[in-house]
Amino acid sequence: MRALLVIDVQYDFMPGGGLAVPNGDEIVPLVNRLMDRFDHVVLTQDWHPRGHSSFASSHAKEPFEMVEMEYGEQILWPDHCIQGSRGAALHADLKVERAELILRKGFNPQIDSYSAFFENDGRTPTGLTGYLREREIESLYLVGLAFDFCVHWSAVDGREQGFEVVVVEDAARAIDTEGSLERARMRMGDAGVRLIPARDVPAAA
Repeated sequence: MRALLVIDVQYDFMPGGGLAVPNGDEIVPLVNRLMDRFDHVVLTQDWHPRGHSSFASSHAKEPFEMVEMEYGEQILWPDHCIQGSRGAALHADLKVERAELILRKGFNPQIDSYSAFFENDGRTPTGLTGYLREREIESLYLVGLAFDFCVHWSAVDGREQGFEVVVVEDAARAIDTEGSLERARMRMGDAGVRLIPARDVPAAA
């Protein structure tokens, strides 16, 4: 079986949001249409407490600077997706009623969590692997925001967890800071993640 994994389609990643992804709002209608091609849909939601350690404001630094955390290098972000805020809300036009599971990530104040599978230490699981295996999901199709961070990390970790992983490229958008888009493409390719356009996504069996 296969599932559609919809990554972080939230207001703070839309134009005008706290961490706006260029043209992020454009994917919402396409993501909704893709949901109709799947029997199983899972959503993720970035869900940070105030003063999260990945926020530049927590370090008196500028957004997109790098710092060294206990778990390695961390990009510092503008404050975004703060728990309970409008920016953390899933886009109102997204068909959330199709979701079997909404998985929140990034709620540990000391560690960021790009991936839907692990926090950024690469060791602390979110529980998604177990959920998918119990549902007998073997293939994952990924869409959402941002292509070069949370989509990319989720895709690579999904492969490492033994799933077939496909990223629907035109149903995602990138931040593309300091070459992050090209690095994401290369790393996904090395991991065996396939990139396809939405027109190539088959309908539900």
